[in-house]
Amino acid sequence: MTGYGLSSSVEGGSEVSIEIKGVNHRFLEISIKSNDINNEIDQYIRSVVGKSVSRGKVDIKIKFKSPVKTKYSINNKLLKMLQNTAQDALVNKESLKFSDVKDIPGIFNIETDKKTNIRLLKREFNKALKDFTDSRKKEGTKIKKVIDKKLKGINVLVSKILKSSKKNLDRRLKVYKQKVINLIEDFDEERASQEIALLALKHDVSEELDRISFHVNSLKDETNKRNSSGKKIDFVLQELFRESNTLSVKLDDSNSKSSALDMKLLIEEMREQIQNVE
Repeated sequence: MTGYGLSSSVEGGSEVSIEIKGVNHRFLEISIKSNDINNEIDQYIRSVVGKSVSRGKVDIKIKFKSPVKTKYSINNKLLKMLQNTAQDALVNKESLKFSDVKDIPGIFNIETDKKTNIRLLKREFNKALKDFTDSRKKEGTKIKKVIDKKLKGINVLVSKILKSSKKNLDRRLKVYKQKVINLIEDFDEERASQEIALLALKHDVSEELDRISFHVNSLKDETNKRNSSGKKIDFVLQELFRESNTLSVKLDDSNSKSSALDMKLLIEEMREQIQNVE
């Protein structure tokens, strides 16, 4: 599912800004872009995201500024050695100035110390992640409403086809029997009725309708779970589509076949939506 989270803060000279974006993806893929985090923080972020997200491409951008402490020092031993050497070598015994020695390696040293506020970074990341997961939940609620509506539509079509199929079965029996009577003058009526029944049963769709109803109920149960699985929903929709396809092939009544095609359309629309569900 898509999602977005943002958090930023300033504390004790440290500044942090975290942005999280998520788009649809079959698997979990985490990308972290940062100017200043170590491997420990990288692993922490991936671990926390992995516990909250199971599918999707998640892009995380982190901007972090830490206060820098600078320490200056002079190597007195080297400086004294330089002074002695210079006094022995030079005719003019003037004292050395800072400008004379500042660029000589090893005498004047500058050390910088930058300390990362790990607590601040983790706190703001968790805020951004909560914002991100909340936005995904809102999208999931909308998708669930869409799926529920389409499942109700499938149930209506199932009832419509089931009602028509019972009437069509009786009609087929009469039509087939009359054709046999017209073709055969001397026939075994019981044997003919058996053969006719077998022909009519080729168009019986009660099993397909039962399986479709079962899959619809399975989808309802799964979408009503607190932690529903997008992969499982996708699998059930595949089975549902397979049954609806068989149904449309077996039906010979134009109205019922039209209902079956409408059903396939609803299932396809749900399969498109379910790509957004993890």
